[in-house]
Amino acid sequence: MPAIYLADRVLMRAAGSQAGHFLHGVVTCNVVDLAQGQARYGAMLQPQGKIIADFLLYRENEESFLLDAPAEVAENLLKRLTLLRLRAQLTLERLDDLAVAALFGTQAMPEGAVAYADPRLEALGQRLVMPCAAAEGLEQDVALYEAHRISLGIPRGGVDFAYGDAFPHEVDMDQIGGVDFDKGCYVGQEVVSRMEHRSTPRNRIVQALFPREAVAGGEILAGEKVAGRITSAAGRQAIATVRLDRTGDAQAKGVPLLVDGVEIELQRPAWAHFDMTWTRKESPLDTVQKAGG
Repeated sequence: MPAIYLADRVLMRAAGSQAGHFLHGVVTCNVVDLAQGQARYGAMLQPQGKIIADFLLYRENEESFLLDAPAEVAENLLKRLTLLRLRAQLTLERLDDLAVAALFGTQAMPEGAVAYADPRLEALGQRLVMPCAAAEGLEQDVALYEAHRISLGIPRGGVDFAYGDAFPHEVDMDQIGGVDFDKGCYVGQEVVSRMEHRSTPRNRIVQALFPREAVAGGEILAGEKVAGRITSAAGRQAIATVRLDRTGDAQAKGVPLLVDGVEIELQRPAWAHFDMTWTRKESPLDTVQKAGG
């Protein structure tokens, strides 16, 4: 499979003596222990815990980091980071002379590219950072990469979930290393921590298998109830956002899940470990509340 130019991605650089410390304090992933040449998956959240932008974070050297973000949210992400910077010793800039490509399979590395292993899943391959002129000479059929991503069940922001309308748990960020629950405070941390320890998300992103060509956009019906929606599709495989309480209840009762009258099968991605049925978590705080404390 050739390297594929991802023209819908934008690179930004945070550089300076306090760049790592600053990023660590505002995004969901751990930045300070990220080694040079390695990558992390993370997000910038609203104070209410919903995702403003998700991105891949690459450490170039001791004082320089690259953020590989969707073009549709890059400007907002850069603006948010700039507002939070205050007096921190770092610079933030968009890099319009560099581009991002994806490399998976057995294709040789393009000349002049710097590679970072995709931190979400080994099977996704590598992300390449290279000059725009070189990237424009690569394969540009993004559908090839999309089919690969969908086959692995990896969500894509702006397609499988809407920015500003989803919590990290709802889009499986907690399953693919997008949230560090031990790092301490960051914007939105309190809400995310509460979801981790006091509840089980009703909404999750899962894989959907069709008996025919899958099409994105269709509602998943469990009887007369809407249980989810197909968000990405390639061949007979798709990604769906679902209400686990409704899909789990339907499957327990033998009620088929239908999309446009066609029965589908839902499955948890191979890399995920959440329960496909919904139950509320119990925590020590529940015991206190039940006792009237």
